[in-house]
Amino acid sequence: MRHVWLEAALPRDRRAAAADAEGLLGTFDCRVWQRGPYGGVGEFVRHLALGQGHSPLVDRHQVELLSAVRDLAPAMPWAAEALAALDVADVQIRFHPARRTRHLAYGIGEFVAAWATEQGTPAAVVLDRVDEADVTTIELVDTLLRRVDPSRLRLYVGGASLPAALAEAVAEYARPLAVDPSRPTPKNTPKNATEDADEDAATVRGPAWHDERADALAATGEWSWQLGAIPYHRERGTRPATDGVDALRTALALALRSGFYEHAVRLAERGLPLVTPAGDTRNWWAFTTMLATALTALERPAEALALYDHVRQVTDEPRIHLSAAYSTAMLHVRHLPAPDRDLTAARTWLERALALAGQIDDPRERTVTTVFHQQGLALLDSRAGDHAAALATVEDGIAKLDRALAPGERPQDRARLLHNRAQLHLALGDPARALADLDTVIAQDPQNAEYYVDRAALHRATGRPEDAIADYGTAIRLGPHLPEAYYNRAETHTDLGLPQAALADFGRTLRIDPEHLDALVNRAGLHLDDGELDLAERDAHAGLRLSPDQPHLLCVLGLIEGERGRLPEAEALLTRAVEHAPDLPTAWANRAAIRFERGDTPGAVADLDRAIALDPDPVALYNRGLARRELGDRAAAVEDFTRALAADPGPDRELRAELLRELRA
Repeated sequence: MRHVWLEAALPRDRRAAAADAEGLLGTFDCRVWQRGPYGGVGEFVRHLALGQGHSPLVDRHQVELLSAVRDLAPAMPWAAEALAALDVADVQIRFHPARRTRHLAYGIGEFVAAWATEQGTPAAVVLDRVDEADVTTIELVDTLLRRVDPSRLRLYVGGASLPAALAEAVAEYARPLAVDPSRPTPKNTPKNATEDADEDAATVRGPAWHDERADALAATGEWSWQLGAIPYHRERGTRPATDGVDALRTALALALRSGFYEHAVRLAERGLPLVTPAGDTRNWWAFTTMLATALTALERPAEALALYDHVRQVTDEPRIHLSAAYSTAMLHVRHLPAPDRDLTAARTWLERALALAGQIDDPRERTVTTVFHQQGLALLDSRAGDHAAALATVEDGIAKLDRALAPGERPQDRARLLHNRAQLHLALGDPARALADLDTVIAQDPQNAEYYVDRAALHRATGRPEDAIADYGTAIRLGPHLPEAYYNRAETHTDLGLPQAALADFGRTLRIDPEHLDALVNRAGLHLDDGELDLAERDAHAGLRLSPDQPHLLCVLGLIEGERGRLPEAEALLTRAVEHAPDLPTAWANRAAIRFERGDTPGAVADLDRAIALDPDPVALYNRGLARRELGDRAAAVEDFTRALAADPGPDRELRAELLRELRA
């Protein structure tokens, strides 16, 4: 296969070299103002998926493909469950976490890598103008560069100035490649595509051309144009204050619903200068509140709070003040950092919101609005430890909704209240009622993967690990790249004594989220138990780069050093562990074992005293008995052996046999 790698500064006679690459699938324009957040890379993925049809590979990745590239929906009617899960978002009672796009990138990366592996001949693709792409495209291109075998699929990544992290990934993938945007357009580039979102073209073309271009794109019915080129052209057309505002608002709502928060901010900031609170209150408030929501999701709550403060200064509209008051309260309760959080102020804002809700003329709307704003008070009471008061508020709300709504009406809204009640039943020590509520929640909103995760956790906590495994499996099917679902299922496999299944799920967790510290901790421990010292050491060092004093990982490294006969180094690491986590019994017990090996039996007994005071574990008691016997205190040793046997070693038959031998000796 012939590959042409281009330097950042291209000689003119080599500008089209990338277009001559063997097996070229196409050149895809990644500018965000083309096809929105996933832009050209989404088009590339759509090209691959359409070529596969209803294949096992597409079926396995249907959720992430449809989440990123909704234009695939007409070609995937068989993906009914995934499509239903996406359509649920139209009832906006919850928003995706910002990290979701990173998880989608992982899944799509798996899809592309598998596609490339299955191909009989190598291929190539040009992803152009990545420097003008949304963060979602950057995440996905970065994932592709790290996951795809370059001998199967050569990625040419072009842009005037790539982000530093992406430039690093390009360098790791192969020698850096920059594609000159001014090179001749390859034959398979869609007609007029290069004219969209092109500032040079915009200065030449008049507003009427932008109208025509937007009309032509709208006529395609394709979802992605609504997020990029259509609002771009409407804003520059003959009616920016009407058509431009409407297109930007539509795109903003789509971006927010899909969890494309960086693009949502971009769209809102384009729309706000086109409206005023006095001249177009409806659209001005829509842009403002959706901008605040996006900023909050991006962990920028102070900026959202400033927006709501500004709102109160420039409008007296009661409904806007109601929404701003409630949102301000939730910023204090959920999102602002501790030094800026004010729960007293949050309660005041909630009471103000409820007072305004009480002034709504329509009795049905007044009831529904009041019920949902009261959930904020329930949350505050629960945070303060008054779970009974919170439960009373939630149950009162459920009763009011039952009276105000027709049977089956607004099932997701009702499910949210039942979910709140389930959490409160659990906090009050009533898992049976919590489970009954979660069963009803899932019956009313069966496409929400997070509800299955919650029910699985309850199954696990109440001794039903097999049911937990089943619910985690459903959550993974509905949202296949929720790292917490894999992580929690891995822990459940560990509870069931299935270390290989646990290792597989911890591995999947870490492939989705390489910085998942708890997964690194647990996998390191399993590798250590298996005697895989090198693998355990790798995970421990990876975790310590994230948290330099993580005590469990210090213990792992200490035990590895002990296994390798480097006892002073082992003791030093375990000393760090007990210094940073004096309440961790395993740290004391592990240092005791190393001290015993080094001949410091009194030191070992002292450490075991600390460990047993924290947790009278049978192994620690057995070890202290051995150490006391070594010191000549047979009576104390027998006492420890007896306590260890009474503490029930459980399935550890070898330990039970050792204890019985010691007591008979």
